[in-house]
Amino acid sequence: MFTQTLIHLLIFYVLKSDCMLYTKGTESREVRELGGIWQFRADTSDGRNLGFEKQWYTRPLAMTGDVIDMPVPSSFNDITQDRMLRDFVGWVWYEKNFFPPRTWKTAKQRIFLKFESAHYNSIVWLNGKQVAAHEGGHLPFQAEVTHLLNFGYSNRLTAAINNTLTPYTLPPGTITYPKHQSHYPKGYFVQNFQTDFFNYAGIHRPVKLYTTPMLYISDITVVTKISGTTGIVNYNIRVEGASSPVTYTIRLFDAEGMKVAVGQKASGQLNVSNAHLWWPCTMSEHPAYLYTLKVKIEDGSDEDMYDVAVGIRTVEVTKTKFLINGKPFYFLGVGKHEDADIRGKGLDYPTMIKDLNLMKWLGINSFRTSHYPYAEEIMDLCDRHGIVVIDESTAVGMKTVDNFSDTTLQHHLAVMEELVTRDKNHPSVVMWSVANEPNATLVEAGAYFKRVVDYTRTLDGTRPVTLVTGGNLKPEFDNAAMYGDVICLNTYFSWYGNPGRLEVIQYQASTNLRAWFEKFQRPVIQAEYGSDALPGLHTDPPMMFSEEYQIDLLTEYFKVFDEVRSEFFVGEMIWNFADFSTAQTNALIGARNMKGILTRQRQPKSAARIIKKRYYQIGNTTVQTHNKESKIYIFSIKSIPVA
Repeated sequence: MFTQTLIHLLIFYVLKSDCMLYTKGTESREVRELGGIWQFRADTSDGRNLGFEKQWYTRPLAMTGDVIDMPVPSSFNDITQDRMLRDFVGWVWYEKNFFPPRTWKTAKQRIFLKFESAHYNSIVWLNGKQVAAHEGGHLPFQAEVTHLLNFGYSNRLTAAINNTLTPYTLPPGTITYPKHQSHYPKGYFVQNFQTDFFNYAGIHRPVKLYTTPMLYISDITVVTKISGTTGIVNYNIRVEGASSPVTYTIRLFDAEGMKVAVGQKASGQLNVSNAHLWWPCTMSEHPAYLYTLKVKIEDGSDEDMYDVAVGIRTVEVTKTKFLINGKPFYFLGVGKHEDADIRGKGLDYPTMIKDLNLMKWLGINSFRTSHYPYAEEIMDLCDRHGIVVIDESTAVGMKTVDNFSDTTLQHHLAVMEELVTRDKNHPSVVMWSVANEPNATLVEAGAYFKRVVDYTRTLDGTRPVTLVTGGNLKPEFDNAAMYGDVICLNTYFSWYGNPGRLEVIQYQASTNLRAWFEKFQRPVIQAEYGSDALPGLHTDPPMMFSEEYQIDLLTEYFKVFDEVRSEFFVGEMIWNFADFSTAQTNALIGARNMKGILTRQRQPKSAARIIKKRYYQIGNTTVQTHNKESKIYIFSIKSIPVA
């Protein structure tokens, strides 16, 4: 059924262009957003291949059959009242007609088309000509289209997106066909998931046209260090399209706009005296401190300009501590799905800012991008507001031997390269997570994750690497955790195991945490723990699914965390920030995972205030100092009433 479409991707994958820098307008670059209302249709043919067989990309999509309006960015699943479209698996087709600016025609420049994210496999045509293809969701891809645009005429942009999950995708899944075909409609099949969240699909983030000069900056890498009170900013600039030797003008500005360092080479080191360091400061009234690195390149006939935010900070891991700027950092965090109210995983600015304000209200200083990379706009907010991020790949649900094949491995390495390339300059990103809850009992998992972790370290040697271990797995049966720098554990005592038996948590959680530390001698984070709670369900004595049970379960975990915090334990991250969508099962009401301390509509459950009280109490014991204009400022946490 899906053989032909996979062949398409294998043939054209080489057309994918590297995308290094976030797309934004500068003095030398212009951006045209192509979001809004697109034409849309799903290929409901038995093989999901009719669009390729009839070459829908060669003519207006409306000429191929019925189309509907579809917002971009969004997930197509939750936009209509069509039950079949919500659960659709296979190829869907998008189309947008646009006019490029007339001024772009005569300018001597390059023009790129960029998709910030589409899930899962994508093929893109411009005016009937294929320009790009990409495998995997949640990360950007682009193509140069300078000579393919029609100026003075409408241009037709067509995209085919396929959300099918196979044993070799990340996340993986399987397709099965019922044995008794007489009991099912013609062509019937089932997409089986190996994750507990809904397989939202579509064009999830903005689509943009942007220009660069013929000579342009294709990448900037920034690495910071600290020596005494001096901040060290090492930089490297990659340039494309030079026709003669390039002149570099590098300037570093502080937050007040004052120039503090200059450079004149493609790579070099800038020293900042009495540097302001980037500190986590979620509960402070002050933003995180950011410098701005402004880069200008010239080759005599052309020039390009670009700037990146720079947070001067270091990250280190010892046997028992996670250090930021040489000081112990304790993760007061959450697991978080990028799952907006009715928009699936579509980038939504109001929800993004609402979530930021809720995290501040709760005293959250960190989160994990479970279980895929989030929009870069979110990462920028974390840089500015001092929220620490564990940046996770799409490798979730790896359960079978097939999921550790060489095919998957090569894709996994490509995903890590795309992720590190995109997010390497964000000071908020302090650790890479290469996977969530893989079946590490398999022998194949050991060699597999050694390759992935080692490769990630070659991409970025400045941050620790982890993989998140799931379930109640005993450390002696794990073949992968040894390759990470930090042990991240997901456990659900008194929920999936010993349901309703809250009295066992202190024994089982303490034993579990200590066993992992003793085995691997690395700092430990509780990356997930919690229980479902139906909003408004109250029982006394507490029973499972009630808000009271969620509170009591968390409280039992807190006792263990407080016991080991002074030893090797460096963070607690409740699962989950907010309720999120799942596939339909008879075990989850309304196809929702309700482990959130907030509802999906971002209303607090009772547990939210318990978390808030705890996080503020712990946070108030921590202060950070900033040297500003020769004065020492103590950024302590403002006390906020919990009730």
